[in-house]
Amino acid sequence: MPLFDALIRLTHDSQFIDFSRKFPSAKLFFWCNGENDVLEIVLSNPDEYAQAKEHLPKVEGLIEESTDHTKIHLITRKCACTIHTSLDCCIGDLNLLQVYPEIIQNGWEFHRIIAFQHDHLAELLHRLESAGWLVEILRKVPCEGLIASSLMLTADAVFATLTQKQIDAVLTAHGKGYYQIPRKADLQTIAATTQVARTTFQEHLKKAENKLVTALVPYMKLFAYTPVNRRAPLKMPVG
Repeated sequence: MPLFDALIRLTHDSQFIDFSRKFPSAKLFFWCNGENDVLEIVLSNPDEYAQAKEHLPKVEGLIEESTDHTKIHLITRKCACTIHTSLDCCIGDLNLLQVYPEIIQNGWEFHRIIAFQHDHLAELLHRLESAGWLVEILRKVPCEGLIASSLMLTADAVFATLTQKQIDAVLTAHGKGYYQIPRKADLQTIAATTQVARTTFQEHLKKAENKLVTALVPYMKLFAYTPVNRRAPLKMPVG
């Protein structure tokens, strides 16, 4: 029987779900490494920032907080997966794998689940519904190709916010050796080859770089808080 890649959404009593209803422009991302939670709250409407910050649910064991007036970044010592109302506890002994990040938006939690057995996914839905949660399956498709490629960081998670001009700027700069050490070309020279003003090209490039770093930092911070003695197995073999 093939593996299934399922996307489900659910809603229940939750402070963060209520928060997402109050602030429709907010999108919340959760990651967990079994020891720490990472939470990113991104606001598409910066005017909501001050009020959203004030109404942010309290989190236990906060060890880091940072903001830039468009997003709020939190790291906690206590994982939500230990809470009896979490999806992780409902999965329990089922042959299912939750793929992070969990996303909360407009009153819904969105979860990606890799199902090793079809009936175990059905059992998860039964458990959630029995707990009084409203659950919907948005997508369920067989996993094709390598399983590893299905579980890795997706292109959408990193590149979806970039415009085509920003993507072109990064690819052009990379192709011209801008990111080599030492650099093979400066921005003025690269922009001239694209027939775009240097200031315009630089703006596209800087915005792209900012978006790429913003997308990758949550994953990097999650890895940074993984104990050093648990990182070695995560390294890809070389040679």
